[in-house]
Amino acid sequence: MDEFHLQTSRISLRRFAEVDAEGFYQMNADKEVLQYTGDQPFLDEAAALEFIRNYDHYQQHGYGRWSVVLKETGQFIGFCGLKYHVDGAYTDLGFRLSRAYWGRGLATEAARACIQYAFTELKLPLLVGRVQQRNQASVRVLEKLGMRRMKSFDFEGVPGYWYELENELAD
Repeated sequence: MDEFHLQTSRISLRRFAEVDAEGFYQMNADKEVLQYTGDQPFLDEAAALEFIRNYDHYQQHGYGRWSVVLKETGQFIGFCGLKYHVDGAYTDLGFRLSRAYWGRGLATEAARACIQYAFTELKLPLLVGRVQQRNQASVRVLEKLGMRRMKSFDFEGVPGYWYELENELAD
């Protein structure tokens, strides 16, 4: 399980690693990157490293968010992956990229690889996409992926959309 990798033509997805701390810190220090997430920036690179070291979603649920790394350079550019929500018993698909990599189709590429893995390897019956309504770039990504808008909802105090994608391969 430690050797988890997903590959596309331009990127690799792998478990968070300590070498990602600087890139993770820099990405989350950008107010534009965080503007629709509800997350707070890390205080410093050490806090990002601590987050990575304490991230236990892989052990708890068998999957999680993964680092998105450019194949050509090995550079950390963001994350994408799955998160199980115990309170609602669903798995969501999430993604976040450093601003320098926006608008290149990389979020869609990473998310598509995660969907394929979720449905073919993990046999998950359904994936959810949750997005603030103002985040039109992420809305477009979810819709490109074939997710269907099911409802509006309160996304941590702001208007959000709830998307779903069913696994057509599920029994």
